[in-house]
Amino acid sequence: METPSPLDGLERYYDAAPRGSARAEDFGPLTLFVREGAGWPFYARPTLGHSGPVTAADVDAVRARQRALGAPEAFEWVAEVSPGLRAAVEKSGLVVHEHPLMVLDQKAPAADPHPLVRVLDAADPLLHAALVVPHLAFAAPGTGVGAAGPDELAAEIIARAGDGRAEQVAERIRAGRSAVAAAFEDGLPLCSGMHNPVGTVTEIVGVGTLPSARRRGLGRAVTAALVADARAAGAATVFLSAGDTDVARMYATLGFRPAGTALIAELPGS
Repeated sequence: METPSPLDGLERYYDAAPRGSARAEDFGPLTLFVREGAGWPFYARPTLGHSGPVTAADVDAVRARQRALGAPEAFEWVAEVSPGLRAAVEKSGLVVHEHPLMVLDQKAPAADPHPLVRVLDAADPLLHAALVVPHLAFAAPGTGVGAAGPDELAAEIIARAGDGRAEQVAERIRAGRSAVAAAFEDGLPLCSGMHNPVGTVTEIVGVGTLPSARRRGLGRAVTAALVADARAAGAATVFLSAGDTDVARMYATLGFRPAGTALIAELPGS
């Protein structure tokens, strides 16, 4: 009997996790997840259990549906699990980005808590503000200190007021499907992230630091708080995708180890 790969559990998670907030549309070798409600848009990925080839025509069909829905033309998958998909995606005209996929060593010691970081409950009045931080963080990629700071954050918080994201995440927190941690200073969120458990597996996602607050160890501290929360909730597998190798080295200090390569495909220039 073939021994299951550690990536098999992640594949099951990748298929299950979006289904709580999205509907799944079947495109044969590919599954398109379509968000229902507020929040980050979803993507297409290989259909769970599919082992046959995927063609550029398959990718084109999903992209046409994404355009019709007004959704991003985006695909996500694990290189080692679906090695043939990259060629089909690139032939279709999308650009592929590589990200280190990392799983937490179960024997990794817990990191010391950071005085600025806390896990938020569903009623926290700063939940909306905390969820806005990654928008500014990901708009200015990299680990270097950037220009966007408190003024830009305040404007973004106002601009996104009423978008429904905080209410959606609050409901997920109450249901035990998400946890949010953030670093605060003088009442202002400087970094935030979340993890989304499905059974005993959880993924840490969306860890972003306000560009002007980078190089202070806040991303590491927020990740450590999410790890602690996940372990306390009974997670046996904690994983994440690092933005790049520099970020991966930071995660390695918390006990995350390489497990594969996460691939994200999108339109050129996105």
